[in-house]
Amino acid sequence: MEALKYTILGIIQGITEPLPISSSGHLLIFKELLNTNMFNDLNFETIVNFGSFLAILFIFRKDIIRLIKNFFTYLFNKDKRKITYNDFKYCLLIIIGTIPVGITGFIFKEKIESFVNVQAVGVALLFTALILFIVRNIKGEKDDNDITYKDAIIIGLIQMIALLPGVSRSGTVLVGCLLCKLKRETALKYTFMLYFPVSVAAMGLGVLDLVESNTLNTVLLPYSLGFIASCIVTYFAYQWLSNIVKKGSLWKFSIYCLIVGIFVIFYFR
Repeated sequence: MEALKYTILGIIQGITEPLPISSSGHLLIFKELLNTNMFNDLNFETIVNFGSFLAILFIFRKDIIRLIKNFFTYLFNKDKRKITYNDFKYCLLIIIGTIPVGITGFIFKEKIESFVNVQAVGVALLFTALILFIVRNIKGEKDDNDITYKDAIIIGLIQMIALLPGVSRSGTVLVGCLLCKLKRETALKYTFMLYFPVSVAAMGLGVLDLVESNTLNTVLLPYSLGFIASCIVTYFAYQWLSNIVKKGSLWKFSIYCLIVGIFVIFYFR
């Protein structure tokens, strides 16, 4: 039964991580619905987050390898700077877009965590529904090479909103990208490129706790099942999201967040 519960939690993580509906918010909702302390297991959360990370890393593996290679080629090979400049700049855009949320999260981590409760998640889902609805018809024209440093700063500042419990990171960043007139496919890619440094930082802190844990051996099987489920489901959930974004159908997630947000606020009052 415990193995089944952890597998279900891995599936929930896998579905909600790439979608603009807040994975952390949904985990908290399910914790309250099932009235269990299992979802307080931060070590398990680190494991399933890593599963999602690997799935998204696999999806963007070619882009990441090229960006890293060309970033250092630009730095150390003057003869190839002209042909690697765009990738070098894109890496800088990722760094710039990550700085605001990194600094804010580090400074206000404890204060932000003090707001974590299911009612706050309900309100955050209503906020997510609103912003997704606002950008439903926006069609940008900017490609990867057209993103400016100003765009990266604006998107980075908007990403800070996702530090609030229940606010979707992918949702807020997607909204920021669309408001900056990025094409839908370009916005989706940049959204998940910003996911990697934020996720690595969060997992790094979680791994420290995981290494110090004395109970890891006793939950190895359920942890492994949750990890595998998270990894596989995240991959297919991203493919679904990609198709929805390309079709301009983000409003469907807006309706979902609205319904769940209202349910949470009234059910748990």
